[in-house]
Amino acid sequence: MKSTLPLLTLLASLLCGTTLFAADAPSTSAAPKSWAIAIADTVMQRNPDFATSPFDSWGYANGYILCGFEKLYRSTGNRKYFDFLKKHIDRYVDVQGNLQSPAGARGPARPIALTNLDNMMMGNALIAVYEDTHDERYKTAAATIRKALDSSPRNSDGGFWHNASMKGQMWIDGVFMGQMFLTRYGKSIGDSAYAWDEATKQITLFAKHCAKADTGLYYHAWSEQPAVTGWADKTTGLSPEVWSEGLGWYALILVETLDVLPQDHPQRPQVEDIYRRLAAGLKKTQDPKSGRWFQVVDKGSLPDNWTDNSGSAMFTYSLQKGIELGLITKADYAPVVAAGYQGIIGNAKINDQGLVDIYSACAGLGVQNNYAAYINFRKSVNAREAVGGFLWATTIVEKPGR
Repeated sequence: MKSTLPLLTLLASLLCGTTLFAADAPSTSAAPKSWAIAIADTVMQRNPDFATSPFDSWGYANGYILCGFEKLYRSTGNRKYFDFLKKHIDRYVDVQGNLQSPAGARGPARPIALTNLDNMMMGNALIAVYEDTHDERYKTAAATIRKALDSSPRNSDGGFWHNASMKGQMWIDGVFMGQMFLTRYGKSIGDSAYAWDEATKQITLFAKHCAKADTGLYYHAWSEQPAVTGWADKTTGLSPEVWSEGLGWYALILVETLDVLPQDHPQRPQVEDIYRRLAAGLKKTQDPKSGRWFQVVDKGSLPDNWTDNSGSAMFTYSLQKGIELGLITKADYAPVVAAGYQGIIGNAKINDQGLVDIYSACAGLGVQNNYAAYINFRKSVNAREAVGGFLWATTIVEKPGR
């Protein structure tokens, strides 16, 4: 049975001439009424407690997924999704507001390392709990993350290193992870002038270093010290390719920042311009057959390239959010969103246990040395980044009332 399309997809198809196409991934035998609810319920069933999993339970992927749970709660009003988020955060904050990883599959209880930008991402969910409860211990814990940024190593122009051990390296992933926390901190806790200035500084610095000519697209990373960075071009310091999921992190942080950045902030026009140029670049590179985007975004004509569900979900979310914020027009981009949504659900399947499986994505892909390494990186069913992106994208497209 073909999946039932939500109203937005049908309307966009009828009004804007989008072709609705069959998926080129495993077919779905019983499509849910809401893919967003189905994937969230699947996560809850598979991971009743993230701390018992063998991966880093404070890591960026769980923070990304929990942010999606908050979005689904705001969209549906179903408290169980927020309660799931809070249950996880409560494992990490003691009665004094100290941060500590609980004992679990990775070993005994231990302090949380805040020496990399990835570990800042979970702070977004932490602040969400503070906003809901106004319990000061969550504010105290968030302040610990905020203070860690003060000692985070930087390049000479102020760009954060992705990790304290990665000398000179500025990754697109870290721009998302760090600024997702910082903008939320400025909005809900304080130090807002610093938060807005720092977030826009990191976003615009990355654009300056990593823009791929005038395409609106961005390379995965840049190193100020290419001589000691294996993946970097020794002249430009750039990584070799425009990676789908990496560009997706950037597409997300642009709209999430613009959602809360004051209208009169001096860097807002520049961030808006970066976003609009990126949106145009995404429109040009979307695969017309599948509605998704390729693993190496701007090389879809190469026969070994393939469409990545993780980045495609991120782009679908970002473009729909851009429409809602009035940054791009519905007439130009609703067909792109509709095709993207149809593309990502085409790579989802309800398995024999009634749970959602997400295909055609990679887990934990860092900066690679060349095109072949990006293309041949092992794919994983239910890569956590792809699960998170799928939740974000289906939640915004399936929003009640749309």
